[in-house]
Amino acid sequence: MSFAAPAFTVARHPIVGDEAEYAKMFDPPNASPNTPELLIPNNPVPEIMLAAGFQNIVTTPNTVQRRLMNSTRLTMWDGTRLGFFLISDADNPSTVGGNFPAATIRVPRGKIFHGEVQGAGPPPHTIHWHGIEPTALNDGVGHCSMEIGRYLYQFQPNFIGTYFYHCHRNTVQHFEFGLYGLLIIEPPNAYDGPNALGFPRRTAANLAAFPQFPGFNASPLESGDPEAMTVPYDVEAFWVAQTVDPTWHITASDPRAFFPAQGNPIGLNDSFPHGFFNDYRPKYFFITSIPLAAPAESSAAIPSGLALPPALNSGVTGTQISINARVGQTIFIRCLDASYGWIRVMLPPETLDLVIIEWDGRALGVPPCNKYTHPILVPAGTPIEFSVARRFGALMRATAPISTFATVEFMSHEGNRLEFTARIPINITP
Repeated sequence: MSFAAPAFTVARHPIVGDEAEYAKMFDPPNASPNTPELLIPNNPVPEIMLAAGFQNIVTTPNTVQRRLMNSTRLTMWDGTRLGFFLISDADNPSTVGGNFPAATIRVPRGKIFHGEVQGAGPPPHTIHWHGIEPTALNDGVGHCSMEIGRYLYQFQPNFIGTYFYHCHRNTVQHFEFGLYGLLIIEPPNAYDGPNALGFPRRTAANLAAFPQFPGFNASPLESGDPEAMTVPYDVEAFWVAQTVDPTWHITASDPRAFFPAQGNPIGLNDSFPHGFFNDYRPKYFFITSIPLAAPAESSAAIPSGLALPPALNSGVTGTQISINARVGQTIFIRCLDASYGWIRVMLPPETLDLVIIEWDGRALGVPPCNKYTHPILVPAGTPIEFSVARRFGALMRATAPISTFATVEFMSHEGNRLEFTARIPINITP
């Protein structure tokens, strides 16, 4: 039995003359489908960013703009220039040409989110809100929901946590080429009051068993308290592990390189160029867009004192990449594997323990998941291993000054070969 002479075959038919039924597999109609505004948006973030000077305009009230397929070339640490397809925000001058990764979207829990999305390059496109549970038309999964040239996504997030968004059409190529960004669901009152864009902030957690983190609000969710089952944190860090295989960017520079051929039997002759699809060998490694300037199969550290521009962080100031904090502050790390392999995250032995309070966007031990999950203590020196598109959120709090490095080990997609070790500075001062 082989691929050339399989023991069993599944009869398939060509789609010629029936393209409308398979618009999700090929090009959509010239006009994007009408999207009834069934939910009136009330997400305050675009207007708050405008008032803070991070946007030039809010084109549509309470609505986030996203424009996909901003083709550009980025220079790697060794001078190599590679093509990328990035996401920009039509209302935000800091995103002109796109960002790698895309600007972070933050939404308070329970608000009605609208996202106006269009493609700057050849359609079709989607945005998939990874981990959110909207209706099928708003889910953005390629081949399963609407694919568009322009579209208005609508949903109401109901779980505080760390998610991300990405193009889900031609996913294998487009994700590698940079079409993704973080999506943070905040407590309902996160953008209220004079400290709307600063710290401390809060996130969902059940810390009844971890009293070392002050300020935990154990009120039941049914109480109506917007801070019920949340904890404040003083420092936030984004650790997005990213990889780039230059062979993909050079050999498959066409944004439709991975599209199946129209008019042919579905699934039998999808064209993955030059057979490299299953041979992913990254040469360049990043932590939250910061390049690690060293060859593959070596190691490097990112600089200390790195922070995200608030214009790329839904207006929130002070979010870090490398960590600088003071003794007694609660530090919240949000980590995403945006590589096409496994990663192992670890703090050195005899330094700081971590408490994982969320996994893949869901707060552990917080209703309705409290019967099945709970926060997890990870002793220092214990690796946290997970695969592409997965996320975790973890708290730590130092009781003494420390200067050290967390490590992020990039493993091959088979999971058995160390490809690179990144070091992230952690400096805790008195």
